[in-house]
Amino acid sequence: MKENFARRSGRPRPVAVTPRFAPPEPAALAAKVRTMAPSMTRSMQRVAEAVAGDPAGCAALTVTGLAERTGTSEATVVRTARLLGYPGYRDLRLALAGLAAQQASGAAPAVTADISVDDPMSEVVAKLTADERQTLTDTAGSLDVPQLEACVGALATARRIDVYGIGASSLVAQDLAQKLLRIGLVAHAHADPHLAVTNAVQLRTGDVAVAITHSGRTVDVIEPLQAAFDHGATTIAITGRPDGEVTQYADHVLTTSTARESELRPAAMSSRTSQLLVVDCLFIGVAQRTYESAAPALHASYEALAHRHSPRVR
Repeated sequence: MKENFARRSGRPRPVAVTPRFAPPEPAALAAKVRTMAPSMTRSMQRVAEAVAGDPAGCAALTVTGLAERTGTSEATVVRTARLLGYPGYRDLRLALAGLAAQQASGAAPAVTADISVDDPMSEVVAKLTADERQTLTDTAGSLDVPQLEACVGALATARRIDVYGIGASSLVAQDLAQKLLRIGLVAHAHADPHLAVTNAVQLRTGDVAVAITHSGRTVDVIEPLQAAFDHGATTIAITGRPDGEVTQYADHVLTTSTARESELRPAAMSSRTSQLLVVDCLFIGVAQRTYESAAPALHASYEALAHRHSPRVR
């Protein structure tokens, strides 16, 4: 959980402590590197790229050896290991050894596809399928499950839920609000930045505000989240940049994939895919927590719309 960078108005709330969680599994290491690399220093990126590119070779190196190989320092190697989710370099070496063993067993390598202007449609389909699959794998590998569970708990007991998103993220915000409405929760998505702020200032303790922004720097999303934060609501950021400004006003941060894009494949495509996975995880978690009330509400909404999906009798 982020430290509170802004001061809440009114009575201060206690700051919850994020529970400790296990380091990433070996198979999730490459995904973690792709997700965290944009927020690393260049020297840390060299270490991360080395361990993801040659896990077997790096697993055989001491911390001094890896520092020499990457032209960095031992302290940088240790900091990189910790940023990737490992308590220390020893734990990272164990993960690298495990990843190397998996690769040696013949597991298929990850594919990142660039789409060129003259690719046939069959190849476009194949490349997009591979990239979307990788995006989902990366997002799943980088998700902090204790944070996800904390978000589910807050949403399940919320008096009111506001969701903020602009552009492609607004579609994801609408999807989350619609899903929560169908299981009986009071949820609204706000794409208009003025309405988002005017609604955010009405939130109080017991309410939840969710901001969805791939860049973590979208002002029209940050402003309402900050207003909700200042008024005591529990705040959640879904972002591809864990170091983005939006996380300064988030009690909980859920990190999405930062997949590499081609010239013909704008960031909104992969970010939307990863955001939708996070939204679906939140929805299913809340539905599980509130099943006794969610199931009847879902059935009622289905029945209310059933006649619209049946052919009309003339």
